[in-house]
Amino acid sequence: MASKKLHRAAAGSDDELQVDMSPMIDMVFLLLIFFIVASTVIVVKQDPEVEPPVAKYSKKAKDGKGRIVINVRQDGTFLAETATLTFDDAEDIKKYVKDRKAIEEAKGLVPVIHLRGDQGVAFRHVRKVIRAAAVAGVDNVIFSVYGFEN
Repeated sequence: MASKKLHRAAAGSDDELQVDMSPMIDMVFLLLIFFIVASTVIVVKQDPEVEPPVAKYSKKAKDGKGRIVINVRQDGTFLAETATLTFDDAEDIKKYVKDRKAIEEAKGLVPVIHLRGDQGVAFRHVRKVIRAAAVAGVDNVIFSVYGFEN
């Protein structure tokens, strides 16, 4: 008896088996949507008037989270990332860094100063930003430069 059932089952298998791909495609789209929603985009707005210097041994930063961007133009003016907020002195920079530090720490991030200095800016202006940031409690500074091409 078992052999008759086996013969019948084997006899009807002339058609090739096909796998339904629609559930797999649905799963791929769901994963794609999940990763798009779960990821965060980090955009650093750049002041077009600031042209960073070229550094031969520069390294690309691995993590862009928690950055507090300050632009230093060649004439010694200080601007925030959006280039709409201008700082007059070190006190303004300190207040801005302190406020941004609180925002970044509330997100659970470690605040970092991202200093975009023009290649012709005097070091005394850069030093003013570094000191004001240190007084505000942020002592980690990243300098923005162009990479050197061989």
